[in-house]
Amino acid sequence: MPAKLFLWTLQFGLSLPRLGNNCINLQAGRQEINSLIKIKMTDPNLENLNAKQLQAVTTTEGYVRVIAGAGSGKTKALTSRFAYIVNRLGINSSNILCVTFTNKAAQEMKKRVKALVGDTRDLSLITTYHGFCVRFLREEINKIHYPKNFIILDTEDQKTILRDVFSELEINSRHLTFKQVLQFISKSKSTSDYLAYILGNKSFEDQQTENLSLRVFHRYLDKQKRNYALDFDDLIHFTVYILNSFQDVLLKWQKNMHYIQVDEAQDSSDSQFELVEMLSRVHQNLFVVGDPDQTIYEWRGAKPEYLVDFDKMFPDCQTIIMNQNYRSTPNILQVGNHIIKNNTVRVAKDMVTDKPAGFEVVHFHGKNDFEETQWVAGEIREILKTEKAAYSDITILYRANHISRNIEQALIKANIPYSIFGGIKFFERKEIKDVLSFLRLMVIGDNISFLRMFNHPARGLGKKFLGRLSYLAREQNLSLLKALQRNISDTELAKKGAVEFLKIIEELQAISKTKSISDLVKDILEKSGLAELYRKDGDQDRLENIKELVSSMMLLEKENNEGINVEEYLQEVYLYTDLDTQNKNQDKVKLMTIHISKGLEFPYVFLCGFTEGVIPSALSIKERRKRAIEEERRLTYVAVTRAEKRFYITDSEGFNFTTGLNKYPSRFLFEIKEEFYVRKGKLSPEIIQNNQAGKTSVPDGDAQAFKVGDTVMHEVFKKGKVTQVNFDKNEYRIDFFEIGKEKPIDFSFGFLTKIEGDQHAEAPAQGDGPAMAEDLKSHLGSLGDPFAQQDKQTDPKEEKDILWHSPAATLPDNEKKIQNDKKGNKWWKFGN
Repeated sequence: MPAKLFLWTLQFGLSLPRLGNNCINLQAGRQEINSLIKIKMTDPNLENLNAKQLQAVTTTEGYVRVIAGAGSGKTKALTSRFAYIVNRLGINSSNILCVTFTNKAAQEMKKRVKALVGDTRDLSLITTYHGFCVRFLREEINKIHYPKNFIILDTEDQKTILRDVFSELEINSRHLTFKQVLQFISKSKSTSDYLAYILGNKSFEDQQTENLSLRVFHRYLDKQKRNYALDFDDLIHFTVYILNSFQDVLLKWQKNMHYIQVDEAQDSSDSQFELVEMLSRVHQNLFVVGDPDQTIYEWRGAKPEYLVDFDKMFPDCQTIIMNQNYRSTPNILQVGNHIIKNNTVRVAKDMVTDKPAGFEVVHFHGKNDFEETQWVAGEIREILKTEKAAYSDITILYRANHISRNIEQALIKANIPYSIFGGIKFFERKEIKDVLSFLRLMVIGDNISFLRMFNHPARGLGKKFLGRLSYLAREQNLSLLKALQRNISDTELAKKGAVEFLKIIEELQAISKTKSISDLVKDILEKSGLAELYRKDGDQDRLENIKELVSSMMLLEKENNEGINVEEYLQEVYLYTDLDTQNKNQDKVKLMTIHISKGLEFPYVFLCGFTEGVIPSALSIKERRKRAIEEERRLTYVAVTRAEKRFYITDSEGFNFTTGLNKYPSRFLFEIKEEFYVRKGKLSPEIIQNNQAGKTSVPDGDAQAFKVGDTVMHEVFKKGKVTQVNFDKNEYRIDFFEIGKEKPIDFSFGFLTKIEGDQHAEAPAQGDGPAMAEDLKSHLGSLGDPFAQQDKQTDPKEEKDILWHSPAATLPDNEKKIQNDKKGNKWWKFGN
């Protein structure tokens, strides 16, 4: 190959195998390179693109996968490609669908595209998945006899329905939390089974089941149906259902979608990927861009495999890897690269940059929470002094919201202004203010605390009661609490709720003289009814925040080696809520969770609370095992790659109230070679040893050896048949014939063997209804290689279970072939 042509291939990101060695291919290569050079020289919109970005923009036809690493200019490539298709190819913008995951991202894309193509173009199809589905359903939902003015439910609307359901079933958060139920509902809606009940005008009222989650789900569906209400999951599923059920509708939308672009493709769920794949079948121009290393939403259905294995699903696809980072220094990137390489579900790449090495990454290990957060506050002061930085240049990230409590206290003491992004300051959260108000009411008896708590939880004390009490308080020059105590025999005040309220105050005041403040808070929660209220509300986060409040009190008691005076505690703690909030544009340090930080960048980043059990989350590991470990590692990678100039990791010793164990640094810290960062604060050999020993044992998520329908032998339970394979829990459900029971058996259990050729007549145990249908991957596993499309024979019943397609009998022959070629067995679907 001529040297000049070789250099051109490097400059424009063209692979040598693609150009080949023969003269014809060399000639084609020269023509393509010349074409790219000409395009770049004549189109000002392409001038600032690097070679890989330019290749992504100009590769418009067919199936295209772009692996765009952190800070690589993904949005720039996406918007430039949209503009290129409109300006250079002449395609009407109303024929280009560009979907992303957040309204903010969609609005940013529209803004950038408008700057490139002008403001007269139709950019309505630059939208979110849900935005597209709403548009589709407003036009097509009448096909399933729903009104076009159907109701859309947000999370708060869902909780309102659940409160009604919980009341009807007489249950509270001791049985189930709203978070658990909402996750169950979303998972149960991951197949189309539930649509048969909604669209078939059936009811669950007569169905009996011992599965409480399923009973709640059934009632939830009934209430949805009566109100023609769709939640966010329904928007996708109803759209896919209509497209699969009405071929004329499908073909109409397929013909209109000449080009489809998918942003953040690593976060696509089964139904989301099915939607774009289905719409692309006629023109076959599907462009997906994202980074599997930044998949942090698996817990809500994201499947990074759709991006990772896109080339297996579409063997003729082109893959472009954008690994040039424009954000971070090499020192920061090498830490991120070193962590993420331990994951298995990814496309191998190392991010590179042309920036100078910059400051070394720092890890600080404190002896306790106080030392950790004090060090962070001190380092912020140092950055401001030496770097001439603003407060707003500095961001503190954490895995869980309750971590912010220690950080906030340290910043307040250091007089460092801050703001919470996407959340509420710890001491301003409703449940915390409720507890503090009750404490203050007991000690001070002020009217503000009284007005907040006298009828919270509800005690039947309404406006008439308060009006009479306020009148007597003014007349007698007393506080509301004193007035109630003095006039409790008054006809309008002597209500049962008021008498009980005074009794609670009196009891708690007596308890406060003998108990520590942390124990007193526990009594306040139970006696006041607040704990029961939060349990009924089903909001587990409230209870977790209260636990954090109690733990902070216990820590103060331990540090003081004595009890804490309630009045002194309140005087100190209320300083934490009396912040200067008048000037909203004030220069402030930003505090946020890692999830909220995704897609953002900051000059200086602190990742605090880098503790085993927090990140990786002990709860996530318990629920999703190895899958959780990989996602938690990706969260760490996202945190690292937010930083532009400096990155700090901090952790501390002490007691972890979430795990109930002593605190140790995150296991991910030990995946980074010590040569890649500077350590401040000593890690004892004992801590390192205990950290390694204390890791949660996580069985290999790929250790699944059996599939649904296999007959197996267990040493104790004897012969049985696999009825379910649950990849969320890494377990089989096996119906053991001899004992007549179904048992959950872990993937890692080593004393289970397969019985080949067994034709046992026992039928597998049935699930708990449509919501507990077998995981789709179990179906695919029983069908063999999910990517082996050639000559695949599928049992009609299994195909009916997996597919929702109607025959393409009404299509013209050429379009029918496209539909049938692509339809298959949903071979591209992945389990968990």
